[in-house]
Amino acid sequence: MLSNKLSKYNIILASGSPRRQQFFKDLNLDFEIRVKEVEEIYPKHLQASEITDYLADLKSKVFDSELTEHDLLITSDTIVWFNNKALGKPKNYEEAFDMLKNMSGKKHEVITSISIKNKSFQKIVNDNTTVFFKELSDDEIHYYVENFQPYDKAGAYGIQEWIGKIGISKIEGSYFNVVGLPTHELYKELMKL
Repeated sequence: MLSNKLSKYNIILASGSPRRQQFFKDLNLDFEIRVKEVEEIYPKHLQASEITDYLADLKSKVFDSELTEHDLLITSDTIVWFNNKALGKPKNYEEAFDMLKNMSGKKHEVITSISIKNKSFQKIVNDNTTVFFKELSDDEIHYYVENFQPYDKAGAYGIQEWIGKIGISKIEGSYFNVVGLPTHELYKELMKL
């Protein structure tokens, strides 16, 4: 359905994330993957979705000189927002352990922004999901970090992995947003084109 509507566009997914790439396949979209390294630095005064909006836009800007009217570039960024600060991807084992230990027994927000852009327009949307962790034991956290090495995931966990299955008691909002892409928002915006 969506692929027919977008047939005149060359869809470019600027993400190395296997989860995001799978979502595009699941939406039955013809797309190509183009990844460019971007230093994900944002102004310190930004809060919550302002950060992900800024970073999704930043990731799109490196493609500006090569986009045409027929291209549709999609970039996105996800953070975990906890205790009024952004948790990105953990740099090492200790950082991953500490993030999960701190979130244990508490709730946090997962925020994803998506930029949809071509030569003449850009739309940025975001989505927010609240996630509740049960009290996680140190043994559970160690087991997860050792066996799943969540260093490519904001907040040091993947909801679709073992820790999500045993540790998340409730979510409010989109499950797919927590995995890394609010597919319902992307679908809605692409259908408007």
